[in-house]
Amino acid sequence: MHKRCSRFLALSLFSLLWLSTASCNIFGKNANAESNQTLSKNTMNLSSPAFTNNGHVPPIYSCRSQGISPPLTFDDVPDGTKSLALTVDDPDAPKGDFVHWVVWNIPAGASGLSANVEAVSTLSDGTRQGKNGAGATGYHSLCPPSGTHHYYFRIYALDIKLSLPDTTTMADLLSAMKGHVLAQGELVGLFP
Repeated sequence: MHKRCSRFLALSLFSLLWLSTASCNIFGKNANAESNQTLSKNTMNLSSPAFTNNGHVPPIYSCRSQGISPPLTFDDVPDGTKSLALTVDDPDAPKGDFVHWVVWNIPAGASGLSANVEAVSTLSDGTRQGKNGAGATGYHSLCPPSGTHHYYFRIYALDIKLSLPDTTTMADLLSAMKGHVLAQGELVGLFP
């Protein structure tokens, strides 16, 4: 009888503890609240007529040829978008993540970027370009020293236009975008 009561008491305490934890997670703040918000964000479609997602990027967009920026298209831009931003980076680079392109204030009504975007800080439509990993303005061609690298093209719909200097890096842009991302999309290109 005594063992049965002890077992009942232990099970009751466990049940109470589980219920109180569950109710805190449902009704209060929990550690995963921020990640749940991230998961619920809208997604945009980012694609290219030059290559498919997880497909190989043609050499014309690399240092082995003309080294121009690839054409990109995006849609599913949510209502309330004031501007778009774009980043391109290579996490497979030998010295760590290498940034190939930093772009912001793309007009909200734009449906893409054409190939061979001029390497200037401000384009005619107000689109801005910051510093790539080589410290230059605009697109830096894909140029892996060896092996196949993954290039992450990411588009962001923002609820603001950003006032950033010409010296803006990808880290600066990502910091300025915090709390203003309405939706995002990703396209991965491989090279070579």
